Amino acid sequence: MDRLTSIALQVGAWRIDPQLGQMSCGTQTVRLEARTLRLLMYLANRAGETVGIEELLDQVWSGVVVTQDSVYQAVTALRRLLGDDAKHPTYIVTVPRLGYRLIAPVRAAGEGPASAVPPPSLQVPRANTSRRLMLACAVVALAGIAVFYWRASIAPEARSVAVLPFLDLTSQAMEEEYFADGLTEELIDRLSSEAGFKVPPASASFFYKDKTLPPSRIARELGVVYLLEGSLRESDGTLRITARLTRAADGYVMWTTSYERPKTDRLRIQDEIARKVVVALRESVR
Repeated sequence: MDRLTSIALQVGAWRIDPQLGQMSCGTQTVRLEARTLRLLMYLANRAGETVGIEELLDQVWSGVVVTQDSVYQAVTALRRLLGDDAKHPTYIVTVPRLGYRLIAPVRAAGEGPASAVPPPSLQVPRANTSRRLMLACAVVALAGIAVFYWRASIAPEARSVAVLPFLDLTSQAMEEEYFADGLTEELIDRLSSEAGFKVPPASASFFYKDKTLPPSRIARELGVVYLLEGSLRESDGTLRITARLTRAADGYVMWTTSYERPKTDRLRIQDEIARKVVVALRESVR
């Protein structure tokens, strides 16, 4: 692990540069939070091997008291950054009840053939592997383009809501960013399944993460009437989740609420808060 943290790696279609804290694929460059980078580097160091949840907690979250939920959410966030699909993975495979395995080829950046490849049971023909890697890179490169597809093909409807990435305001280290992103995705999934609601996909919503743009412009580009925003704060082991629904055209706040929950089972909290917010939105968006 330590040997790899100072050198650039080629992991599948991505070049990982630990010293710069970023990864790049074609013209796309993505900044990596320190914990995300350490997780990726640790999995790359064990490419082709199954790494258990407890091992990841010991090595990646060393010295930090967290639950297994932190690993689940971190892997989910890393998959999204890589453009990976949990159901048809080309980077990280979930091994039920055991852990995770990085299956993409790994080598030192600038060197020849990959020095770590998927085990035989996971390998696919070379042409197909290259095609999958190119597609994975393309998914990330086209995330922004998804916005314009929405703008061109969807006219704003009365019950159209975009869920913008919730902000992690718990600390400067943003240690709950994975929870915030997971809650955003949970809300998108739940609202998308509600009859009559039109909701842009996560790829379109996360395009606006860390961007400062007028709400009216975001709504116009996403083809929606309403924006659902939120934030996380923490005090004495308690998470305070705030959600706010805004009518983008005039900035009028239609509805706002907050929830306080102990930092225990984050997945349960995500499910509970998402359910309560959806119930409230049914009454506010008509």
